[in-house]
Amino acid sequence: MMLLGPFLMALILGIIILTFTWWFSNKGFTLFVRMLPGTIAIIVAVILFYIGFVNIRGFEGGAYGFIGFFLTIFSIISFVLGNTTIAR
Repeated sequence: MMLLGPFLMALILGIIILTFTWWFSNKGFTLFVRMLPGTIAIIVAVILFYIGFVNIRGFEGGAYGFIGFFLTIFSIISFVLGNTTIAR
């Protein structure tokens, strides 16, 4: 449960982030709007990692670190997805 719980939380948030990025790309929004979900995700990931490392520590802090790590991966995927142009 120590790894699966944070991974499941990050997976749910990552799917939501990728869905918003894909939807913004399909609707033809500007680059700023398409990058917004990934930017918010990377900010949340850094804050969660900081809270887990500095404030909580221990095994529970490691869980926050896992969530931050997986959210960072999803935000990078979101940046790539938002940066590509879809041919219509």
